[in-house]
Amino acid sequence: MNNPTAHPATPPTPDVDDDVEVTPEYSPLRVALALVVVVAGLGLGGWWLRNRWSTPAQAAVTTTTWFAPYVDATLTPTYQFQDPTLNPARQSVLGFVVAGAGACAPSWGDAYSLAQAEGSLNLSSRIAQYRAIGGDTIISFGGRDHVDLATACTSVSALTQAYQEVVSRYHPRLLDFDVEGAALTDAASINRRAAAVAALIAHNGGPGHLGVWITVPAGPGGLPTSALRVAAAFFAHKVVPAGIDVMAMDFGQRVASMSDTVLSVATASQAQVADLYQHYGVSASLSSRFGVTVMIGTNDSAGENLSVAGATRLAAHALAAHWGRVSMWSLNRDTQCGSAFAEVGVLSNQCSGAVESTLGFAKAFSTLNGPDGVGAPASTNGIALAPSNAPGPYPQWQPAVPYPATYKVVRDGEIYQAKWFTQGQDPATVVQFASQTPWQLIGPVLAGSHPPTTTTLPVGTYPQWSPRATYTAGQRVLFAGLAYQAKWYNVAQSPLAQATDPSGSPWQALFSVPGEPALG
Repeated sequence: MNNPTAHPATPPTPDVDDDVEVTPEYSPLRVALALVVVVAGLGLGGWWLRNRWSTPAQAAVTTTTWFAPYVDATLTPTYQFQDPTLNPARQSVLGFVVAGAGACAPSWGDAYSLAQAEGSLNLSSRIAQYRAIGGDTIISFGGRDHVDLATACTSVSALTQAYQEVVSRYHPRLLDFDVEGAALTDAASINRRAAAVAALIAHNGGPGHLGVWITVPAGPGGLPTSALRVAAAFFAHKVVPAGIDVMAMDFGQRVASMSDTVLSVATASQAQVADLYQHYGVSASLSSRFGVTVMIGTNDSAGENLSVAGATRLAAHALAAHWGRVSMWSLNRDTQCGSAFAEVGVLSNQCSGAVESTLGFAKAFSTLNGPDGVGAPASTNGIALAPSNAPGPYPQWQPAVPYPATYKVVRDGEIYQAKWFTQGQDPATVVQFASQTPWQLIGPVLAGSHPPTTTTLPVGTYPQWSPRATYTAGQRVLFAGLAYQAKWYNVAQSPLAQATDPSGSPWQALFSVPGEPALG
């Protein structure tokens, strides 16, 4: 990220067009073939995950500063932000929604369309689960990489519609607009973004129902003119941001103390943010409208390293200074590089490059446990859920079936994923610690989910299996329309047994079931 320079004392007037028009605007499954099991479940699946922030815990909140770590939603392996053992924060920022293939269509990281993110990432289910335990998600648009929707969409109405697709699917109360790189100086997209957000807020019940934060880069001297222009455009379109968040990272120079530098950047930027709000007639609660995002551990710029001790210091200052928000990049990175010994200075998307225990930075910042200040606490907040007895998008869990790691099943209206090989261990079993169960609770089954199906092959594709025939390794057959291949010589051994004893069966299934790992 380029190092910002000069900063005017008076907020700049954005290059906006005040006349711009704003337009708000019974399928054969392997498991089903093998078994018909009646399961009387307790409906207690993942109880230890459901009550992370109970009413008494919420009542104990005494701070207004809140912590919301960023989560790279598309990074592999998928980060289970809905699991409180992996995320101590009450709010999380999911990034980033950008233009899909450079077109005016929202996508997650140009890797998944919104619909694809349901099947591959179970994103809505995970958001609903996070809200069910008292957390909430903030959806972030933009980011450093890929094409910003405000650039790809060439009209305000088209951009508003793209934003609305995201809001209609996830029902967030807060949006984050991360503007950096080329988007900082693109006057047309700056104006279009602000106008579209104004229309979006109006269409969704006003600022009391949908708030926005603006996230922009800052340097040692504070916010650059380009960042101030991005924020000023929102005010020009009658949008008062819930807050302005500065990215205090990647300064492009070695620093003696990263926490000292971050505090210096924050001090300069906070004064500019206060001036900007006052310039547009807003004078109340100015400190709570200021936020800081840091990059934990090793930054992209050499010689910039934030330690856990530095993060602890920043958290204390944020609380004393009554900052509204503190964020970090990212939860995915909040673990030590190297297992036995720390690999310090490593730059990675999946570890911090700092000496720390797992979630060391998040735990340091999670003392900032205030609410985000927008509306009432969300529940599932508009994400429609299916009844607990409704069919889900994955096979129903069966006690006799072996499940390898990453297999997804449905149990009592909840989606679970196997963390390691398991058989006979009920996903709904109540446990005290996450390590005691082989199952990861993903979230509830969504309304409109359909039972998983497999595609059958036409008669004649392979010979029908016969209990009287002799089969040798490599021969293929059809059984109930599904293809199997013999692993070794066998007679009168039905492919039906493959589901419950895949290693002992002489048959290898040549089809996949939704939820199971890809065939290797």
